[in-house]
Amino acid sequence: MIRDATRDDLGVVAELIRSLAEYEHLADEVVWDEADLAATLFGPDAVPSTLLAVADDGAVAGMAIWYRTYSTFEGRPGIWLEDLFVRPEHRGAGHGRALLEALFDQAGAGRVEWSVLDWNEPSIRFYESLGARPVDGWLRYRWQRTPT
Repeated sequence: MIRDATRDDLGVVAELIRSLAEYEHLADEVVWDEADLAATLFGPDAVPSTLLAVADDGAVAGMAIWYRTYSTFEGRPGIWLEDLFVRPEHRGAGHGRALLEALFDQAGAGRVEWSVLDWNEPSIRFYESLGARPVDGWLRYRWQRTPT
């Protein structure tokens, strides 16, 4: 089952984000506290949406955090998938695919895009098994303000 996360899910979403950061060897980059996370995920000015995959036993198996984008070339909206994570014990049961299919449904005629770390072969194989392909010719950039 796929459902929208609510503020009541803050603890499990926070745990999943931390687990993803650990898996990606980026745990030191998680700098929010739960109050900030609650405000940005579930507050009145929230930008992203969060989907949860729920296993048959009711446990939250995984999440997808996403937000809408827009392609001026295609003239239609799409989706940027910020984070996709399925707990290791729930992998292989279709939760990742179900989360991505739910996003594809949300995108309508638009596209769903995301980044994957170049060393993350299991995820790359999974994405390619769905028919996703890397976007040739593009480099990802980041310009970030330093807190004063």
